[in-house]
Formats: sequence, structure tokens, C-alpha cells
Amino acid sequence: MSVQAIAKSVRISPRKAGLVASLVRGRSVSDALIILDHTPKKGAPIIKKVVESARANATNNHGLDETSLIVSELIVGQGPAMKRFQPAAFGRARPYKRRTSHIKVVLDGRLKASSAKKAKPTKTEKA
Repeated sequence: MSVQAIAKSVRISPRKAGLVASLVRGRSVSDALIILDHTPKKGAPIIKKVVESARANATNNHGLDETSLIVSELIVGQGPAMKRFQPAAFGRARPYKRRTSHIKVVLDGRLKASSAKKAKPTKTEKA
């Protein structure tokens, strides 16, 4: 079963976030969090937060086993760019863009053995 978490319009360029994303793609969640803790890049705490959110979604909302979770997809896409201007010589202005990212994390895992839901008998079966 797959579970996802998405962070939209994060203030980091997709190119910088993609470098960090490639480090943890395809790994187990516990390994990915350790790698992100020790990565000295701006995108590491941002991506760690999204991975932790996906892990919480998987365990709390869908009843998946935390030890079986794997980062199956980690996609960093381009978000809206804010257009700004830098003052330049002779009264001119130079345009530049402050880029943002959309980060999507998809986790795959197995259901917990204790949370496998049993089929409840219907009212007609009880009577």
C-alpha cells in the first residue's frame, strides 16, 4: 500500500532540493531520516519534514508497519517563481526569479499484523 505527503511552494529551488532527494530515493524510511540528519544542505531539513509527515500518515491513518516503509518515490517539481528586481548601475533594474518547489514523497509498506481488519458481520448475519 502506498501513502504520500506533499509540501507545496517550499522556498528552495528545485535544483537544490533535487540533489538531496536523490540521496534518499529508494531507501527505507529509517535510513533516509538518518541520512537527512547528517546532510549539510539547505534542503535536508525540508525533505526530512515531508518524509516524517508521510511516515506519520502511513502509521496513523493507514495502519502500516513503520519498519517496512520504503521511500518509493521522491519527486521535486517546480513551483511558482516570485519575480524580483535587483538594482543595477545607471538606474537600471535587473530581473531575477526566486524559485519554489513542490516536494512529493510516496512510501510503500505492509499492513501491521494486529491492524488487519476483520470483516464485521452484518445485521442479517447476527439475527
